Amino acid sequence: MLSTLLAQVSWLPAVVLLLTVLVGPLVGTAIVRRPKLLRVLWLVSLVILAGLTLYPEGGAGRDVTCTIEAPYFSLRAAETLANVLLFIPPVVLTGLLFRRPALAALAGSVASALIELGQAVVPAIGRACDTGDLITNTTGAVLGGVIAATALSLARRRQGHATGR
Repeated sequence: MLSTLLAQVSWLPAVVLLLTVLVGPLVGTAIVRRPKLLRVLWLVSLVILAGLTLYPEGGAGRDVTCTIEAPYFSLRAAETLANVLLFIPPVVLTGLLFRRPALAALAGSVASALIELGQAVVPAIGRACDTGDLITNTTGAVLGGVIAATALSLARRRQGHATGR
């Protein structure tokens, strides 16, 4: 269903990515001071990530292979941009929750590698592993780390102005 939407509205991921990069730090600044909301959003983002990457697709009888290729980065490459977007929210929320955006980006990259490994060794989920996905997911993780770092910096700056520093 998601791939059908992306095929019909190919410009949507580019617009969502742009809005995420522009608005993400401001949203992050607002939610970093609300730990309960942050934890709930973090858990929801992890469930969505697991569902979109590990939910069985196509059946176990399918011949699943691994593809080694570089992704095609373009504002019109809807699937590539969707893979970038997939890792931004969990990494942003992890970086905000634990106040360690660089470590969150690294964890996102490792999570992507583990997901691709799972897709490679568990044929029952009917998904193919792809190095292009690893690269685009890691790109999203790095962007998520940058957004989280920016949000934390803005939050510290706001706190400093509020206390008169």
